[in-house]
Amino acid sequence: MDSIAKQSAQVADDIAQVLAMSPNLSLDELNLVAQRKIEQRNHQPHADFCGLTSTQMQNWLYAPLDELIDVTINTPSDLSGSPVMRYLALILDEAMQQGGSFKATAKGNLPAKLVKQASALLPEFAVAEFETVPSISEYMGSNEDKFNALHYTRVLAELAGIIYHKSGSYHVKKAAQKHYAEQGLQAFFMPMLSVAIKQYNWAYLDSWNDQVDLRTFWLFMLWRLQSHGSANRLSEEVACAFPTLLDQLPIEEYFSPEQLLSSLIKSRFIKRFLQFWGFVTVDRKSAFYSQEDPSRAVKMQPLFRASFVFAV
Repeated sequence: MDSIAKQSAQVADDIAQVLAMSPNLSLDELNLVAQRKIEQRNHQPHADFCGLTSTQMQNWLYAPLDELIDVTINTPSDLSGSPVMRYLALILDEAMQQGGSFKATAKGNLPAKLVKQASALLPEFAVAEFETVPSISEYMGSNEDKFNALHYTRVLAELAGIIYHKSGSYHVKKAAQKHYAEQGLQAFFMPMLSVAIKQYNWAYLDSWNDQVDLRTFWLFMLWRLQSHGSANRLSEEVACAFPTLLDQLPIEEYFSPEQLLSSLIKSRFIKRFLQFWGFVTVDRKSAFYSQEDPSRAVKMQPLFRASFVFAV
């Protein structure tokens, strides 16, 4: 709000100078001058936005995926490195082999057979380098409740309207079966990504404060992380660009708002979004979790570069 107030005051000063030099301007002419001054301000790089203009930031925060500027989102030809998309393929294949559906557990989870198949995929992912202990791994488990990445995938697939649960079974929608037969797994990359960004509750799998919604800032964070690969530097940039986020965090005895924001970004955005998708990997034993700023705590995977191309 302080930044907006300063910009408004600057625009008002500019208009006052124009009016002093041309006192006979009509109201329509003065409105045109004001509009041009505002447009000029909106198209100037903003230091707090790491050089983005207000217009670019507005677009990145609120535009639909197909209307974003200065970034191209592609559907990769090779999705084998994405845990989320590989798990989705297992779900779809299991259903297609049984006429479009398969039995769920009594609790409504994916069957143990499918969970075992998904667990066996871990060695094929880049994250396997850091996920070697089954008891604490996000990428394997004895059932869906103990397998966060698989559960996340199932939730996304339901939100995207690819599968649904009915009468004790999971069904693949007829339209989804057709898309899968004609286009393969690539048909679901954009729908799954869209619900992961727009609909899925990022606070779902953790116990952190749920008042801070980071989804709005996902593209800005993605851009910054791609440029330097530092989780701690990313947190500082988000706090600078959107300082009101710090006001939404509770005051705690042992953690500052800045530290809490950093923890949320690392947990929700990096670990349980980008890493689940196979876009990045992080070493849990590295400085990723410390307050030191390592040069490359977050490692970009080929799928990241194949999916997101920035023009800024």
